[in-house]
Amino acid sequence: MTNAPRYDLIVLGSGAAGLSAAVTAAARGLRVAVIEKEPVLGGTTAWSGGWIWCPRNPVAIRAGIREDVSAPRAYLKSVLGNHFDPERVDAFLEAAPQMVAFFESETALRFEGGLKIPDTYCERPGAGTGGRSVIAAPFDARQLGRAVALLRKPMSETTLWGMTIQAGADLRAFLTAMRSSRSFAYVAMRVTRHLRDLAFHSRGMELRNGAALVGRLVQSALDFGVAFLTERKVATLIEESGRVVGVRFADDAWPPLTAARGVVLACGGYPHDSARRAATYPRNDEHAALAVPAATGDGLALGESVGGAFNAAIARPAAFCPVSIVPWGNGETGRFPHIIERGKPGVIGVLANGRRFCNEGLGYYDYVEALLNNAPDDQPARSWLICDHRFIRRYGLGIVRPAPMPLGAWIKRGYLKRGKTPAELAAACGVDPAGLSETLARWNSAARAGEDPEFNRGETAYMRLQGDPDQTPNPCVAPIDQPPYYAVEVIPGSFGSFAGLSTDGSARVLRADGSPIAGLYAVGTDAASVFGGFYPAGGVNLGPAMTFGFIAGRCAASEHTA
Repeated sequence: MTNAPRYDLIVLGSGAAGLSAAVTAAARGLRVAVIEKEPVLGGTTAWSGGWIWCPRNPVAIRAGIREDVSAPRAYLKSVLGNHFDPERVDAFLEAAPQMVAFFESETALRFEGGLKIPDTYCERPGAGTGGRSVIAAPFDARQLGRAVALLRKPMSETTLWGMTIQAGADLRAFLTAMRSSRSFAYVAMRVTRHLRDLAFHSRGMELRNGAALVGRLVQSALDFGVAFLTERKVATLIEESGRVVGVRFADDAWPPLTAARGVVLACGGYPHDSARRAATYPRNDEHAALAVPAATGDGLALGESVGGAFNAAIARPAAFCPVSIVPWGNGETGRFPHIIERGKPGVIGVLANGRRFCNEGLGYYDYVEALLNNAPDDQPARSWLICDHRFIRRYGLGIVRPAPMPLGAWIKRGYLKRGKTPAELAAACGVDPAGLSETLARWNSAARAGEDPEFNRGETAYMRLQGDPDQTPNPCVAPIDQPPYYAVEVIPGSFGSFAGLSTDGSARVLRADGSPIAGLYAVGTDAASVFGGFYPAGGVNLGPAMTFGFIAGRCAASEHTA
């Protein structure tokens, strides 16, 4: 090891959690290396919506939104119940605003506030009505120079020809482009710039969402001299006197690397580890993961190899999201996360019996939870999102974009089902025709008055934000009565795993007896969910990832080793 570079801290993985730890430690003077087994950086973060849940953050405070820490703590305690972990929750709530302040003041990361985004369960004590989330400001990837080649491209399913579109004003402009001259001009400008970037750079350069977060973190890491070592898979951790002090690679061509302050595991959890998933995921054989394929549980296996404890004693093992399987024209398939359209007015979700089973306007986690709880054990856990022609042309449905984008190809490929009548649509989907016809009749009768007596769509601020403010009297409810009718099949999926290594409030990996392993940290989805396997708000994946990455980097920098 004498000829190999010596580092103070080694970070395994290059998503938000790993990059947060790396930048924090490097800013405090540590020599840091980020090791990534893929040729590109960003992990699943680069494919994400990019929202970061961090109560009491400086962006909200500047906007006049102030609250005591007791409010978000009470909210989490109400949602998490017996899974509330005071040490880790308190560590998160204390450090989250400090994390945002640090990155704003000392790095290339800039934030925009989700000032009107409420927490999912608005009726709970301490729930926030806005300001608890931030998102990275758009980033011009040209600033990275040649290093732009290191950035993972956004996933095709959630972009327009590779162009990222951000929830909020940006998305609303695209949805209203055919109804507003101002929106049309904005969209035309965005599309023109993107097409130019494709011609000159073979990728989008105006990054938003998770791609912008990764771009800004990579820029910050380079500014602080962080070394990026790509296409290297770590085989084992090196221990000396009970302390983790380095790594060995699977390829002997690379010499082992030492790290005086330790190693941070940030490998992205286990969404593509078939054995571990089979042991923990409900209906695993029907589950569609949205994480990058490289997230195969490497960090968990490394942590366990030196005594780390795997914690699956949480409410749910994954960050659930409803998913549809997208058949591309080249024979390959993709996966589309149904995040936005479920809360819009004029769509419902039904089971094979043709009947609704949940409030579609609640969180994506809740939709899958309800699907798992209501799908008969002897039938696949499938549902269908049902809408009419007005809805699909106005909002789109899954991968099918709103007007003026064509939808015929998706019908030919079988992704989008269509019927002139509810019974015809039901036959195309394999859904009970009588059940669907009765469900639509009942829905339409109440929807004409803006009501949903069965599940109360639109009753909370969270649901109303997901709706359409132009739809009155209820932004989340409209009749489904303008044929033809359309449907997309939706199955259980997830953004990533929630079960993971046991850690403490300093992000240190714990043994089964609760003692910390010296020199070993786990952050992001390599650590068990700080929220106990619940999804209390949008951004609860990246919020803890960024925050505990910050905590790990700060702890490593302050630790004194012999």
